[in-house]
Amino acid sequence: MSALAEAAEAMSTMEIAAAAKRASRVLAPLDAAARNAALESMAAALEAEEAALCAVNAEDVAQAEALRGEERLPAATLARLKMDAAKLREMVEQVRSVAALPDPLGRQLDAIELDDEGPQPASSGLYLEKLSVPLGVLAVIFEARPDAVTQIAALAIKSGNAVILKAGREVERTASALVCVLRGALVRAGLPEDAIALVEGRERVAELLGAHEYVDLVIPRGSKALVEYVQANTRIPVLGHAEGVCHIYVDRAVDEVLALSVIDDAKTDYPAACNAVETVLVHAEVAAEFLPRLAERLRSRGVALHGDTVAAAMLGVDTVSDWHVEYGELALSVAIVPSLDAAIEHIHAHGSSHTESILTEDRAAAERFLREVDAASVIHNASTRFADGFRYGFGAEVGISTSKLHARGPVGLEGLTTYKYVLRGQGHVAGDYRGARARAFTHRRLAKA
Repeated sequence: MSALAEAAEAMSTMEIAAAAKRASRVLAPLDAAARNAALESMAAALEAEEAALCAVNAEDVAQAEALRGEERLPAATLARLKMDAAKLREMVEQVRSVAALPDPLGRQLDAIELDDEGPQPASSGLYLEKLSVPLGVLAVIFEARPDAVTQIAALAIKSGNAVILKAGREVERTASALVCVLRGALVRAGLPEDAIALVEGRERVAELLGAHEYVDLVIPRGSKALVEYVQANTRIPVLGHAEGVCHIYVDRAVDEVLALSVIDDAKTDYPAACNAVETVLVHAEVAAEFLPRLAERLRSRGVALHGDTVAAAMLGVDTVSDWHVEYGELALSVAIVPSLDAAIEHIHAHGSSHTESILTEDRAAAERFLREVDAASVIHNASTRFADGFRYGFGAEVGISTSKLHARGPVGLEGLTTYKYVLRGQGHVAGDYRGARARAFTHRRLAKA
């Protein structure tokens, strides 16, 4: 057990959560320079410990690869688990990219003059501001993703939030080592180490989900089963998505060369990612020509195809048994549809509201798709793999939300903030605005600062 794990073991989950809440009170009023300095300290510390961190991860990977039987991890999970030097350098780049982003705190979201005068002669008016502020304490439960530690920690600190991480058993050594490095970096930057915490052990999950007095948002990153368990077992608001069943619709007005390239990327660039395509829908007018070309391209890349009855017969593959499946590996479902309407209907019936793409040269069809498809990200003539916080310019992401409340799609800094109203007056009282001689509100919108 690591020193960090031993220290955490000595504290109850509620004590860890209470310490995180205290740390969040320190972070919230800090200026951007102090938070950015902490991020640079974190990035430099990760660089300095590259060899040691990669060695620890190799232990996690070796143990995971040795599992057999029911405990054996899926190929997608193993792919997510690995952290070599190149991956760690990418994680460091993400931390610095978060530091370079505009400050999400203290932004004036609205400004309203309620009254242009005060109750006394020569006194000023009554003014209301709506300002962005941190959420407070985040609890993030994730599986097999070392980069989740650094992404989430960086976004939390930049947005003035403390974070409690709960890593899956398969990545506990790596997560513990990363958090130990990051906590040391916070101390060197003059910030409380409890702003980043880690809890270990399956029994801690239920305890963390019960910490509604201290935790303001729970973010599960992992399997459908994990997300559904979290959603069903906490009073704390939950941000997350249960599945990434992403579609690409190949329209009849498609550029076939473009389509082959985009679908190849969307499936093979990183098949374990939640934004990888899982189903391709092809318009019936181009299916006979396009599908064999697609099959040839993807088979050369090691992709196993499954199809509806017509597509399966055309390509000589198995028929699809379940259209609502997230493969997370080199496998893809294909279906032939008679129209754009049918494609949209299929997506709404079987998709997970994550990311959907249309490939077409027909602008009217593209605009209909973008307007009518209900998903967190909708895309025209590009890969579903772009649905990512880093690629969207958010620096990184704490996860992808398919919810329609608070935050949707890749959740970066803005999704980790809320707002409060700040009212400034000069002895104003509500009673002056009632009755026969009531003062009148001006309710005049002011230019944002």
